[in-house]
Amino acid sequence: MQAKKRYLILLSAGACLALLFYLGGVELPAARRSRQDRSRNGYRPEQPWPHYSDPLHAFMTRDQTDSEDYNLHISPRQKRDVNRSVYRGKRCRMDSCFDFSLCQKNGFKVYVYPQQKGEKISESYQNILSTIEGSRFYTSDPEQACLFVLSLDTLDRDQLSPQYVHNLKTKVQSLPLWNDGRNHLIFNLYSGTWPDYTEDLGFDIGQAMLAKASIGAENFRPNFDVSIPLFSKEHPRTGGERGFLKYNTIPPFRKYMLVFKGKRYLTGIGSDTRNALYHVHNGEDVVLLTTCKHGKDWQKHKDARCDKDNAEYDK
Repeated sequence: MQAKKRYLILLSAGACLALLFYLGGVELPAARRSRQDRSRNGYRPEQPWPHYSDPLHAFMTRDQTDSEDYNLHISPRQKRDVNRSVYRGKRCRMDSCFDFSLCQKNGFKVYVYPQQKGEKISESYQNILSTIEGSRFYTSDPEQACLFVLSLDTLDRDQLSPQYVHNLKTKVQSLPLWNDGRNHLIFNLYSGTWPDYTEDLGFDIGQAMLAKASIGAENFRPNFDVSIPLFSKEHPRTGGERGFLKYNTIPPFRKYMLVFKGKRYLTGIGSDTRNALYHVHNGEDVVLLTTCKHGKDWQKHKDARCDKDNAEYDK
């Protein structure tokens, strides 16, 4: 029995050695010396196995990765990379990216670029420009200006929007007073495209200040950028009657404490927050009206509350 076991062990060991010789994993001393001699003479045998340490080639070409189909849905890491590239002047502050000397001579004056012929402009952005031009801070002389505002409409930077302005990067860079955005203020309400919203405006804002709705906390530059509310095109240019506060009335006397009316995103960024609004809606002093009608395929994602919410919204 012991002899039989030794015979099986020797047979298994012999088979393993034969397999290693066949695969080239074990090299005899004589074969090694012969290979070294041939190497000195310039002989290079063909390599039967690939070098896995070599860098792998890209599965997609650069042209393919830059296509619209490839960028249709991007990962959170890609979104952060896009935002970093957009806000190249992320460290900008008033003392580093704003020239106060322009304000010392004539005070705080705002210059609005003349509107270029053929450029479309939305009603909302026209209201902003008209309000500035009607204020006491406006000047038509760029030599007296302390702050510059573009006449190019930057409010809606969603590529699917009919109000999207194309070739904005080239148009902005060609402005003679741009100066990498220094002492400029840019307004923006929408950026990116559903469902992968990013804060890419389609051009580099440089050292310009940004007045933006829904700006990310990681991109907001304190004491430099301005966070503004997301308002609709129906928003009035001027306020209503002058507010008042009754003596010793805390909280202030008013009918509504909180009012919101807008779209309720069924999927994507912001959907969790807006879907939860109905919990605090009481129809009395807290009125939160939302509609599911957002996007072309909203009915595919509609839930049990959509019909009721849409009816309340349309009243």
